[in-house]
Amino acid sequence: MRLIQILVSDEQRDAVTAALESENVDYVISRNESDAGGWIVEFPLPTDAVGTIRDTLEQAGFPEDGYTVLGNAETATTPHSEELQDRFASDFDPLTRPELKSKAQDMSRDPTSFVAMIFFSAIIATAGLLVGSPAVVVGSMVIAPIVGPVLTTGVGGVTGDEKMFRESIWLQGLGVVVAVGGAFLFAWLLRAGGFVPAELDIASIQPIALRISPSVFSVVVGLASGAAAAFGLTTKGPTSLIGVMIAAALIPTAATTGIALVWEYNVIAFGTLFLLVATLIAINVAVFVTLWALGYQRVQWRAFLSGETRRKTVALGLTAVLLIAVVGVTAVGTGQQITFQRSVNQAAHDVVDSDQYDRASIVSVGVEYTGVKPFSAPENVTVSISHPQGTEYPELANDLKAAIAEETGENVTVHVQFQTYQTSSTGNVTNGTDDDQPSSVAARPTASTTRGSWLKHPFHPP
Repeated sequence: MRLIQILVSDEQRDAVTAALESENVDYVISRNESDAGGWIVEFPLPTDAVGTIRDTLEQAGFPEDGYTVLGNAETATTPHSEELQDRFASDFDPLTRPELKSKAQDMSRDPTSFVAMIFFSAIIATAGLLVGSPAVVVGSMVIAPIVGPVLTTGVGGVTGDEKMFRESIWLQGLGVVVAVGGAFLFAWLLRAGGFVPAELDIASIQPIALRISPSVFSVVVGLASGAAAAFGLTTKGPTSLIGVMIAAALIPTAATTGIALVWEYNVIAFGTLFLLVATLIAINVAVFVTLWALGYQRVQWRAFLSGETRRKTVALGLTAVLLIAVVGVTAVGTGQQITFQRSVNQAAHDVVDSDQYDRASIVSVGVEYTGVKPFSAPENVTVSISHPQGTEYPELANDLKAAIAEETGENVTVHVQFQTYQTSSTGNVTNGTDDDQPSSVAARPTASTTRGSWLKHPFHPP
């Protein structure tokens, strides 16, 4: 339930009370004794009825920005309270614009606490990635407050609140810098202190390998989490869990960038940073579009971009051009990478599915991001292959390279990681030779070898 108080003038009184009566809303009215004068009208409403009744009041002449106080009420008993509850019980009625802005602002922290929490979450994410602990990485997502400025950016943009929009964009950029910087500092201390091997193949750590470059999955996750956050914000329900989903798409990736910089994997650092920017843009776009589609748009773009002075106009124009350039480059680069990954996957499967490699199977295909074409460096492709013990494929890397080059037209470097396994046969334990007849019992891998890869000294945490 909501308890609403509005201040109406003498001229508005009759129209407002008549509008409330037409909706069977029970109210009390009292004279305002302050210098402002007028009348205070107070009435309880079901939460889902607030938007409808506010629209009715606006039609009656009460302005949207008029004096209004919305509070929570445990319960209300009035002559028409049950009727209103039944009427709006199954209606989807998003929060009003003032409620939306208030809820979004309540989720935002002051800059000092925001920076501190982002810094701590980046340290936790870095530790979780280096030890390969998904639970620790999830913990870093829970405390990261990145959802606040993401939502206020969308709300400020769609409602025309320039100050909210500008400050939220600035906070997002600051959060990215702090997250990457915090991860870099902590990873550097770990390496300098000897807690982690100085020669570490970070690409062999699975949680890091998943975040090496943009992919269709990362774009979908960003768009879906942004849309879910925006939709959740418009309802009366909590958005804390949605905030975890947004942090999941950003914080581990920022930590991966810091780790890659410390171990001087510059290609991986560039790829993860590009992934971070692409995901952040996707989230913001999804938030804005969702709020716009739900009818919150109230933007006079000329006023929003014009500014009061020539200097302000120029500054806003340059900012808009910069944002468009960043979004454009990110979109082009992400699209190129997704297309390239799809072609690489198709070429790799065509090779491994041939009769020559009938006993091998692809475990995974990884692609490092090297930049926007035509300014990118040659691509690195890593293919993990599972095959029975006793089989050898000395020409597989060359065959894959030729097939990928033909499919994509790119000069690539192919690394093949081999994982050997054994299978059991009826009554006997075999060594995986060509004469083995595998049974229906699946066997786990017993050995793993790597040929043509960049492995140095993989870190295997205890």
